[in-house]
Amino acid sequence: MTTMPLTAPAVRPRLTRVLLRLHRPALYAWTLLVLAAATVLFLLHGPLVDSAAEGWRQFRDCGMDRYCAYDQSAILRYKNWYDYSTLALVAVPFLTAAWAGGALVGTELESGTAQLAWAQSSSPVRWLTVRLAAPAALVTVGTGLLVWLHHLAWAAGRGRIDSAKTWYDVWTFHTNGPTLVALALAGLAAGALAGLLLRRTLPALGLGLLLTGAVWGSAQLLLPRLWPATTRWWSHATGAPSGSWQLTEGRSADRARYYVTYHTYADYWPLQLTTTALLLTTAALLTLACFLTLRRLTGKAAAR
Repeated sequence: MTTMPLTAPAVRPRLTRVLLRLHRPALYAWTLLVLAAATVLFLLHGPLVDSAAEGWRQFRDCGMDRYCAYDQSAILRYKNWYDYSTLALVAVPFLTAAWAGGALVGTELESGTAQLAWAQSSSPVRWLTVRLAAPAALVTVGTGLLVWLHHLAWAAGRGRIDSAKTWYDVWTFHTNGPTLVALALAGLAAGALAGLLLRRTLPALGLGLLLTGAVWGSAQLLLPRLWPATTRWWSHATGAPSGSWQLTEGRSADRARYYVTYHTYADYWPLQLTTTALLLTTAALLTLACFLTLRRLTGKAAAR
């Protein structure tokens, strides 16, 4: 009996199914993380923020009365769960990088599974394409959903809760917008690159984390400079307007006037979009580096 060779359209679905089956525990863990975080964010958007806002109203009504009763537990409950959910979202790019470097690429190259796939029905380029495209789609959908819910939860407490995070808080800023999705994709590419470079599970996991941290830190340093800030001059020392992100302040050379440079809330989306564009460009460059590294790796293997 003769068998027809698999065509390229048939190979891609087969490779995707094999990938999802091989990494089924990671898929289950990602699904549970998204569901758990979404549940907490739903509560933060609804009953938790309402009870915390009522607690702050009671506190403000107390005035100077030290013995006045107010619902402190509701205030602390909202603060703690907000912080927990925010940190969980912040961890997504690093978890993605660690998994991509260790399990997705590093382990398969170390164990020889990848080389076996290359020798059968999959070319190295198609193998890497599937391993980047399928997780990228899952990460984009899941992280995008959580970012949207986080922004709703934060907006529900803005102006109602005195201890609510500002829009420019480093963790809140990224978990409130598409920059986190772009950073997660950069983490995926960084982890894959680490796996291709080191071809060992644990070293690739560590390098993926380091590369993602470097991308995050660089983006944070460039963030305030990616959109023009406002500078105001005053005859006396003063700070930025309430609700603004103050960058610098000082005194002119002749010491006659003071200045302050800041971003207002109107700069929020321009900063989000420019930072997202920067991170997506970084992710694209890391992805290109993955394919160039794969070409060098398979070229050496073919020569031997």
